[in-house]
Amino acid sequence: MTATQGAESRTFQSETAVEAVGRLRATFNTGVTRGLDWRVNQLQRLRALLVENEQELIEALWADLRKNPAEAKTQEIDFAVADIDETLAHLENRLQPRPVEVPAHFGPTTTAYTTYDPLGVVLVIAPWNFPLHLLIDPIIGALAAGNTVVAKPSEISVHTSAVAARLLREYFDPDVLTVVEGGAEETTALLAQRFDHIFYAGNGTVGRIVMAAAAKNLTPVTLELGGKSPVFVAPDADVDETAKRLVGAKFGNAGQQRVAPDHVLAGPATAAALVPALRAAVEVQFRTSPQTAADFGRIINERHVDRLTRLLDSGRAAVGGRHDRDDLFIAPTVLTDVDPAPPVMQEEIFGPIPAVVEVEDLDAAIAFINERDKPPGALRLHRVRDHQVAPGERDVLRRRRLGSAG
Repeated sequence: MTATQGAESRTFQSETAVEAVGRLRATFNTGVTRGLDWRVNQLQRLRALLVENEQELIEALWADLRKNPAEAKTQEIDFAVADIDETLAHLENRLQPRPVEVPAHFGPTTTAYTTYDPLGVVLVIAPWNFPLHLLIDPIIGALAAGNTVVAKPSEISVHTSAVAARLLREYFDPDVLTVVEGGAEETTALLAQRFDHIFYAGNGTVGRIVMAAAAKNLTPVTLELGGKSPVFVAPDADVDETAKRLVGAKFGNAGQQRVAPDHVLAGPATAAALVPALRAAVEVQFRTSPQTAADFGRIINERHVDRLTRLLDSGRAAVGGRHDRDDLFIAPTVLTDVDPAPPVMQEEIFGPIPAVVEVEDLDAAIAFINERDKPPGALRLHRVRDHQVAPGERDVLRRRRLGSAG
């Protein structure tokens, strides 16, 4: 695919933000983005960008997070390509009007349809933990829906954002998709503009800023925020299998993922058996030296290493505990003897440091969860019998304040 000349490198100020959004809105107002062919063409460009530059993107992800190539390809590139393919396969059908049942008092000849119209100019603000996939995925939806886009990669994932920004400028007309690089100043300038939808993935502090800015223009917002996801390990759970699953869920991407479990709730006997099982599972997954293991990543920068190192003081490191600031390394760690008050139990960890917390029973675990902010997700690990829902399982889901559950 022939690349389209993109926008030049610039320092983004409020005046430039006005001009950029104005260009994108002018394109949208021509009506060109409404056509199926236009949408398909944009998605094909995005797909070509990912496929044709796979190796360069993988290398950038390694430089930022030391994400191993297989994981980078699967989680950051293949997932996005699959999303594009699925969207292309169903796009024409999804654009068709849908008939709606009309109340009888409107008369027998009245018909009604739901139609799906583009919104206009969409702002995408991406995070640093999955800096490619969580940049590309909302762009897929925005373009498929017939919108123009401002894409703001994270300034924290320096290498991936630089490569992604350059490639987006090469593959897209800047009057269709404009890339803005920078930090708080550039984001503030963008949020001062009127958008028709904003997608933001990241922490709740910035999420509140985005919501407040959007409210001035009554702009709808999609927020993908983090939190403290709990796991409850039932007394009948297979402890070794549970430990293996927890290691995979918590230590992938060095714990820097939104739904990674922050605390593991279990009864005293289960917790006592789980800790050595977690130690063994870490050794199987990462050998005796996670720092030299090819499949254990790094913390994004020194500031986050320092933040996580402080959290290590919140309990006893029953597993791991080593850290190396120069190498941006925090070992896979399991904390025990943690009081509910320290930061490790109050703040989103976003690193490889889960805490095992003893609770009396499932009711106590639910109370523990509900006393805190709504988590993005939760798991209850127990022995499955013939794929049956455990007694009271549906009641448990109703009683928990969760973003998702499993």
